[in-house]
Parts: sequence; structure tokens; C-alpha cells
Amino acid sequence: MATIRNASAHWEGSLMEGAGQVTFESSNLGTHEVTWASRAEEPGGRTSPEELIAAAHSTCFSMALSHGLAQAGTPPESIDTQAAVTFQPGTGITGIVLTVTGKVPGLTAAQFEEAAQAAKEGCPVSQALKAVPISLEVSFTE
Repeated sequence: MATIRNASAHWEGSLMEGAGQVTFESSNLGTHEVTWASRAEEPGGRTSPEELIAAAHSTCFSMALSHGLAQAGTPPESIDTQAAVTFQPGTGITGIVLTVTGKVPGLTAAQFEEAAQAAKEGCPVSQALKAVPISLEVSFTE
């Protein structure tokens, strides 16, 4: 069965001088401030669309990798993923770097890297972001 998650945004004023909020409606995570400066300069305690994409991508990738490893009979002890989304004003999102560290008993570093590559390709958020170059950096703890 399909699920639908909802978020909404409210913006007032022009792009450069205006301000807005994004509200996580499905999860009740609250409302967070956003401005052009928080997107293109310093966050200053506010979020940006790119940070929200990074949160979604790192979470989805970790879940996909965990699932793939468990299906292969080697469930992970831990997976930590960071997604770095690069935004270039005037151009847009120019790339995403996923950095993953995993601890998976019974697996070699090469096997972990292979599983991570498969997760990068199969993760639904990766699929949705195919228009952007996505790279993967992998480290492994035995």
C-alpha cells in the first residue's frame, strides 16, 4: 500500500529579502525557518531545501543498504551515512556525496562496498535524484 507524507512551505516577500517556514506535517516534527541566506550562505539556525534533501537521501540510503545486507544474510551492526548536497546559486544542485561507514560482522570491505553501490542505485531517493551526479565514499569497520 502506498504512503503519502506531507510537508508544506510558507514564504513572504522576495527571494533575497523574504523569509519562510517549512512544516513537517506527517511526522509532526514542527516548523523550521528558511531564508535565502540559509540556503546560499550560512544556515544561521535555519534549514534549506538542500538540507532537507540531504536528510531524506542519507536516511533512505541507510535503510536500503541495511535491507540489502540483511537479505544477503549479513545484517549490519551499524550504518552511518552523511549526504552532502551542493547548491550553487544561479545553477542549482550540482552534486550529492554520500559518505557511509558500516560495521557488518562476517563481511569483507569489498563486499560492503558492493552492497553500498547497489543501495545507492536502488534507493528510492537516489532514483528520484538521478538528474544530479551522486558519488559514494565508503569506509568499513570489521
